[in-house]
Amino acid sequence: MNTNIQDSAASVPDDSALRQRLASEDAVLSATRPILRHLLANRDEALFSDEVIARVRGMTAHVAQQFLLARAAADGAIEPGDFADLHRQDLARLLFEDAAFLAHVHAKTLEAKMAEQLRQRSGIDHVLSPLLQELAASQDEKTAGAAIRAISAQARFIQQMRRMEMPLAELPGDLFRKALLCMRGHAGEDEAASRAEAGLRAGYDEAESRLGQLTRLVMSLGRNATRALAVDHAGLAVFATGLAMAAGQDRNLTILSLGDNQLARLAVSLRVAGLRKDVVEEQFLYIHPDRDMPAGIDRLSSASAAALLGDMGDGRRG
Repeated sequence: MNTNIQDSAASVPDDSALRQRLASEDAVLSATRPILRHLLANRDEALFSDEVIARVRGMTAHVAQQFLLARAAADGAIEPGDFADLHRQDLARLLFEDAAFLAHVHAKTLEAKMAEQLRQRSGIDHVLSPLLQELAASQDEKTAGAAIRAISAQARFIQQMRRMEMPLAELPGDLFRKALLCMRGHAGEDEAASRAEAGLRAGYDEAESRLGQLTRLVMSLGRNATRALAVDHAGLAVFATGLAMAAGQDRNLTILSLGDNQLARLAVSLRVAGLRKDVVEEQFLYIHPDRDMPAGIDRLSSASAAALLGDMGDGRRG
């Protein structure tokens, strides 16, 4: 998805400062999950009242609730809500133990928060971006349909985040399967749980999730896929999807790279995507208007940026 912009083939004379900064940022990322898991598991919630922690907890409890309601319904329970209320916290605790699941819910929470910040600060709509409006009005029925579905999915996402919900249908396939294993482990040898699992599997279609819709939309842009790499035009959801695809990294990690403690990763990722250096600076300023770009980015070619990011192997695992 890189542009045709020609970069100098010469390697950067000295990228040690950027390399050191990326290593430092990776250390922050590697510590994020165990710290988050500790905060979620701590029973004294008054000590951890941060909005993000509360939302991660609420969304994980919502996932547990959906599984338990399905299990109760499969067992013919008269009051499935009572059964779910009784076991929700126990199942949620099992979900907390899965680092990948926790990272995903955390990233969704941060994405919604960042989208709202961009809306307030720069007027970038978190649902109907200029790019999505243009595509929805396309004369090409497939393009218009893909854009309309993406808009609908994004609107649902914003509402779900406000209600601290994480629908099972929105989980990536690997996490959906892991969550099913958690339910199975919690239920033990329970026929109702087996029936519930079969029903949930039958109704799950990852391609219809929001991330599935956004990925297909970016891919449909073809040679014009760089249009997704302008956060002011594409909106945060499409931008994060396009950047993750262009930089070859996990989308959740791309969301984390937009944070204040990941300035080097964002700048290097934008260069990996093939954006011109002036465009990198423009996009960086939209996301971090009060911060300076890391030194050395202006001398970094796309190829060198890809090599530099590739060396940060641990941090790229989402």
